[in-house]
Amino acid sequence: MEEKKLVNEVEEKECNSKENNSKEVVSKNFIEQIIDKDLAEGVYETVHTRFPPEPNGYLHIGHAKSILLNYGLSQKYNGKFNMRFDDTNPTKEKTEFVESILKDIEWLGANWEDRLFFASDYFEKMYECAVFLIKKGKAYVCDLTPEEIREYRGTLTEPGKESPYRNRSIEENLELFENMRAGKYKDGEKVLRAKIDMASPNINMRDPIIYRVAHMYHHRTKDAWCIYPMYDFAHPIEDAIENITHSICTLEFEDHRPLYDWVVRECEFKNPPKQIEFAKLYLTNVITGKRYIKQLVEDGIVDGWDDPRLVSLSALRRRGFTPESIKMFVDMVGVSKANSSVDYAMLEYCIREDLKLKKSRVNAVLDPIKLIIDNYPEGQIEYLDAENNMENKELGSRKIPFGRELYIEREDFMEEPIKKYFRLFPGNEVRLMNAYFVTCTGCVKDENGNVIEVHATYDPETKSGTGFTGRKVKGTIHWVEATTAVKAEARLYENIVDEEKGKLNEDGSLNLNPNSLVVRECFVEPSLKDAKAYDSFQFVRNGFFCVDYKDTTSEHLVFNRIVSLKSSFKIKK
Repeated sequence: MEEKKLVNEVEEKECNSKENNSKEVVSKNFIEQIIDKDLAEGVYETVHTRFPPEPNGYLHIGHAKSILLNYGLSQKYNGKFNMRFDDTNPTKEKTEFVESILKDIEWLGANWEDRLFFASDYFEKMYECAVFLIKKGKAYVCDLTPEEIREYRGTLTEPGKESPYRNRSIEENLELFENMRAGKYKDGEKVLRAKIDMASPNINMRDPIIYRVAHMYHHRTKDAWCIYPMYDFAHPIEDAIENITHSICTLEFEDHRPLYDWVVRECEFKNPPKQIEFAKLYLTNVITGKRYIKQLVEDGIVDGWDDPRLVSLSALRRRGFTPESIKMFVDMVGVSKANSSVDYAMLEYCIREDLKLKKSRVNAVLDPIKLIIDNYPEGQIEYLDAENNMENKELGSRKIPFGRELYIEREDFMEEPIKKYFRLFPGNEVRLMNAYFVTCTGCVKDENGNVIEVHATYDPETKSGTGFTGRKVKGTIHWVEATTAVKAEARLYENIVDEEKGKLNEDGSLNLNPNSLVVRECFVEPSLKDAKAYDSFQFVRNGFFCVDYKDTTSEHLVFNRIVSLKSSFKIKK
């Protein structure tokens, strides 16, 4: 009750404190205030946190919040951080998932050093705890079927009924539990239950199952065990064994906290950990459910758990998101006790902010049409200066080739221009970025009436960097010199589902966006020909792009669009 009161007080107002006798005022979230109180009162001498994923899938953006919160607290309080796999359910767990999770956490910058643990390391200790509870008269072997257990449990408004096996003797329970471990029973034939209170208003406390028979192969312990602990029993024991001080988890475990406390208390762990819950991170227009992602992978709609249309951490990394952008996003979301949804546009804002001063701005034409400058010397190539990033002079400059034949974006020419169209059309003059003024003289069409070439003349007096001030033009377009251009593939992404139209169809299937992936054959400037996996750039006017690690080869560059240049997200002041 005291902890809940403190949380409520924190939710009502922010608590400010001064550090190191400076005048800087620091606002602390409710978790930090609880930790401060525990340290001040001597409940704990240090702070020890952990991140305990189940290895049954890839981590997603929501997990990043938990990782960075737990790791960040350990660093802020000069404490310890454990990386621990909660591998107590072998039916869904794979070594592949273990490896991907470790890679993701390392990428985010959470350093567990030599503190890597597995719940399966403690199976023997968990078994001993269960035996200890039986000897205390706090656990019993039950023969009810799963259906009968649900029926006996009662409802939110009606108390449960005691199992007819609840009052077995300690000796009989010990023998039955030993036989469960010895493999003498079939799956589901018997379970071990905690003996708490079948009339408790909290259904989680109505004699919950703490062990079940399950003849399953475990990816680490192999066939050593045929009984496995339930999460609500295993997790508090894992925390207690590792001397975790603050077990920080998401809000759906709030109703499980009394059981967490019961386990560590009845198992008589000294200085037990404290569970604190915070709100999950919900993101609009994305899919995070493992069941749905698994279906997308199996149906071939995406090319794996790291498909850039997903928000698994490996997918975000493949698409070109950075750890810094994820951290910025998590910081902006903050820590609270109230569930809410965050617009995906906020995540896009963070990656734009992180990349805009770091990356070179290069030319790439995603929907190419040829522009021929008729009065430019045929066969001549000159090299023009181009700044790598006009907002960050430290990135320097490069030379880009220019010649008679160029590629430009198809949308940069209109034979019959609409109102306020300032790009190429017959008779109009524009600037070619970092090059010359050109005037459109016409176009060439194929037999179907499609424009296949645009023609223009250039004014050699208007070269960029020469200080020409004779006249001004309203339009500037980018380009790539045709003979030196590198052919590549650009993948343009949209959200894979659209919540405005409904994430699910009436039959429960996902309402997929048919335009979630558009592939373009494009041309990029030659400075990108040696780009390597995960290298990223700003394609002028087209967005930020990253070299795809999976499909790029030495002969074929593939770029994933990380994010467009336009943002719908506004910072509230």
